Amino acid sequence: MTSADPPPTSSRLAHRQQPHVTSHGLSPPLTLGLNALHRLRLRLRLRLLPLLLLPLLLLPPPTRAARPLPPTSETLILTVVGTTLPARRSSAPSLPELLDAPAAPMAAPPPAAEGPDAVEIREVWADNLEQEFAVIRDVIDAYPYVAMDTEFPGIVVKPTGSYSCQSDVNYATLQGNVNILKLIQLGLTLSNEAGALPPRGTGGRGCIWQFNFRGFDPRTDPSSSISIDLLRRSGIDFDRFAAEGVDSTRFSELMMTSGLVLSDSVQWVTFHSGHDFGYLLRLLTGREMPNTLDEFLELTKTFFPVMYDVKHLMRFCSGLYGGLSKLGELLKVERVGTSHQAGSDSLLTLWCFLKVKNLYLKESVKLYDGLLFGLIPGEGVIG
Repeated sequence: MTSADPPPTSSRLAHRQQPHVTSHGLSPPLTLGLNALHRLRLRLRLRLLPLLLLPLLLLPPPTRAARPLPPTSETLILTVVGTTLPARRSSAPSLPELLDAPAAPMAAPPPAAEGPDAVEIREVWADNLEQEFAVIRDVIDAYPYVAMDTEFPGIVVKPTGSYSCQSDVNYATLQGNVNILKLIQLGLTLSNEAGALPPRGTGGRGCIWQFNFRGFDPRTDPSSSISIDLLRRSGIDFDRFAAEGVDSTRFSELMMTSGLVLSDSVQWVTFHSGHDFGYLLRLLTGREMPNTLDEFLELTKTFFPVMYDVKHLMRFCSGLYGGLSKLGELLKVERVGTSHQAGSDSLLTLWCFLKVKNLYLKESVKLYDGLLFGLIPGEGVIG
């Protein structure tokens, strides 16, 4: 948005009183109006482009040569600006030393450092879905880091048969469950590179989003009783979700034109996220999961061109282990909100990612773009 023009002086006023015609034969105000109209039409076309490209994106990927296997945590070699460095060294500082060392300055402190009241978790239901997506469209360019977490009904299907590697077993598990289960909740946290959240909450607080979906009925739909009990204890009200929840079809339509997907300027941040991406892709495409892991990764990379899985990054960081909550404890990141609710988990994922990046990986984090924990082709050879 351009700033307002300065107040005209008397000489400027006199000048403006003289009629003036541009080279197109139009007066300046009309020319400016047409320019603004052209810019508006261009923005609308860019927003609608993902919908026009969707049929092409869903075509089967071309046959390609098998990709080389990425190195394991024991053999990883980092090549940075022509210098080869071992990923793990016996002289590497310990986690306490890293945490106590002076950190690079950040534009904004973690929200948890200011207390839980510094962050607003915006609950999204059917009646405010379009309003909240309008906010997301408005801020995504300035806050292009998107941390994501989902809640779903657990794992109810396990693959049978023989597989050559563990990653194929993991994908078969993902495929079987995502194809028959329903997404319950999605959390999104947007931030800039320094970790600042969009100040769109009440009183200018930073905000994150928690989308609550309708369509899942724990009494009739397949689910894990252990997972459902855990979600209930975490505050999930399935009756309210059924009555007021977001329609998944309308959600996918709005997300496709939100600026969140199909953009290499947006960096997705996740934790052990194969299933998370699976449920999101099923909403966006309206199709079941691809038959092979390579096809799944190709589709994921199309919709989410830049993505990091913090669980995978932990493999190359001395002293880090466990699940998301344990990682937050190790990195001294305080949770905001309730564990096992998607909004809170997405915020914790973001702040853990930023600490892992700043303490351990720095610019070399780009080497791990697109690598999802447990879903690296050929990893974990069986037999």
